[in-house]
Amino acid sequence: MTTKAVERVAEALGAEVEAVARTEREAALAGKVIPLKPVPKLYIAIDATGVPMVPHETEGRPGKDETGKAKTREAKLGCVFTQTHLDEKGRPLRDEASTTYVGAIETAEAFGPRLYAEAVRRGVQRAAQVIVLGDGAVWIWRIAEEHFPGAIQIVDLYHAREHVADLGKSLYGRGSAEAKNWAAARCQTLDTGDVEGVVAALGRLRPRQAEGQEAVRKAMGYFETNANRMRYARFRSQGLFVGSGVVEAGCKTIIGLRLKQSGMRWTVKGANAIIALRCADLSGRWEEFWEARAVG
Repeated sequence: MTTKAVERVAEALGAEVEAVARTEREAALAGKVIPLKPVPKLYIAIDATGVPMVPHETEGRPGKDETGKAKTREAKLGCVFTQTHLDEKGRPLRDEASTTYVGAIETAEAFGPRLYAEAVRRGVQRAAQVIVLGDGAVWIWRIAEEHFPGAIQIVDLYHAREHVADLGKSLYGRGSAEAKNWAAARCQTLDTGDVEGVVAALGRLRPRQAEGQEAVRKAMGYFETNANRMRYARFRSQGLFVGSGVVEAGCKTIIGLRLKQSGMRWTVKGANAIIALRCADLSGRWEEFWEARAVG
C-alpha cells in the first residue's frame, strides 16, 4: 500500500472515530452520561500548537513571519486526568492510565463543549476538586469560566517563569549575568506565590527605550491578570500540580510527531481526522471505538 493510500485510510478511520466521539459528546451534553465512581481530584489541562496547512486553509489569515501570511492553523488539545495520591515527599502523583485527550482545529467556542463533554464522561460532576491548568492565554480561561465555574485555575509555573526570563533577556541582554540574576530573583518570589512582589519589582524598572517600556507594561499586565492563578505555595500545600506538562507532552506526541513532519501540509478536515485517531489511541480507547463501530 502506498503512503498516500495509507494516509487516506487513516483519515477515513479518523473521521469515523470523530463521528463516534460526536455521539458521545451529544449524550454527555444532554445529561445522559452518569459516572458511577467519585473522583477526588480531576484536572483539565489545555494547550494549543500550530499545524502546517495547505495554502487555501490559511488564506486571509495573518502570519508571524516576514511574509505576514499564516502557514499554520492552531490545533487545540485538552487532557483530563485524575489524582488520588501524593508521593513520599508530598508531591502529587497522576493516577496511572487516567489521562485522556480531545483535540481539533476549531474555535475556542467549539472546543469548550468538546472538552467539557470529555470531563463529564470522566466524572467532573462527582469530583471533589476540579483544577484547570493552562498558560496565560485568554481563551483558555474563558473556557474555564464558562464550562468549569468554581474550578481552581492555575497558570503553568514554567510559563510564568518563562515570562520573567524573557523580560530579563530583553532588558539586560540575552545570556548576560545581569539578566540571569534578575530573573532568578523574580522567579524565587514567584515560586512562593507572591505575585504582588513580582509586580512591584517590575514597577521599579525604568527602561529608557520604548520597546523595553512596552515589554514591562505587558509583563505587569500578565502577572496582575493572573495573580490568583499563581499562588503556587498555596497550591503546593494543597497537594496540587502546578505544571501543565502533561498536555504539552500531548501536543508533541499526538500532534507534533504525526502532523508536523518535514514537508507536511494538511487540510483542516484531514488534520482533524488524524488528531481524532491519535487522541483515541493515546487515551486507551481504541477497543471501545471498535466495539462502538461494530454495534453500528
